[in-house]
Amino acid sequence: MLGTAGYPSPQTLLDAIDASGTGVITVSVRRESSIADSGQAFHRLIGRAGARLLPNTAGCCTVKEAVNTAMMARELFGTPWIKLEVIADHHTLQPDVFALVEAAGILCADGFEVFPYTTDDPVVAGRLLDAGCRVLMPWGAPIGSGRGLNDPYALGALRAAFPEVPMIIDAGLGRPSHACEALQMGMDAVLLNTAVARAGDPVRMAEAFAQAVLAGRGAYRAGPILSRDLATPSSPLEGTPFSSVS
Repeated sequence: MLGTAGYPSPQTLLDAIDASGTGVITVSVRRESSIADSGQAFHRLIGRAGARLLPNTAGCCTVKEAVNTAMMARELFGTPWIKLEVIADHHTLQPDVFALVEAAGILCADGFEVFPYTTDDPVVAGRLLDAGCRVLMPWGAPIGSGRGLNDPYALGALRAAFPEVPMIIDAGLGRPSHACEALQMGMDAVLLNTAVARAGDPVRMAEAFAQAVLAGRGAYRAGPILSRDLATPSSPLEGTPFSSVS
């Protein structure tokens, strides 16, 4: 999945979407979008990308604001999909998990397919699923930080706790290796924006991430070996001319 904010030009955005091979692009919903000429022009631009739209409630800080924005998105874009963000802190952009669960329940009951931007807390994940969500979007690191997966152990535990639930790492990825790591641990997708939009060459970076996702998914399906604390010879020692193994 690919975000659409912060690209140096409209054409660069379209080229990056094409290079990434993504099937889903996210779009922030602003209240002025329905009336502003610039908003309408942007809507026409992303319509040329040929990918499915996932509107999001970026910047919302309350349940009421997030729900109202989601309702507007459904009217503007004609889709029940919504990436639900309810931000608790403007410094870390961490989700307000209490408001998130409440808003998710309201929207799911109204027929939305909610993609919640959440933490790696399995209790919160369970509450979101109980509220009606069928997808989880745990953060890898704070939005735009480029730090990658801050807590692989917690994310791996979350993946193991809900093996049948689609999971998308959302936020904090900075390099293709981060995306590869996420897919290797069994995540189903990643959502990128800053890592591509603000790269020196966004189109080349989008292509690199596409390759990393394929490599990570392939490694997961192939079944990576388990890590060990001690060395293990790749060739057996028994039977060699100078073996000391008895």
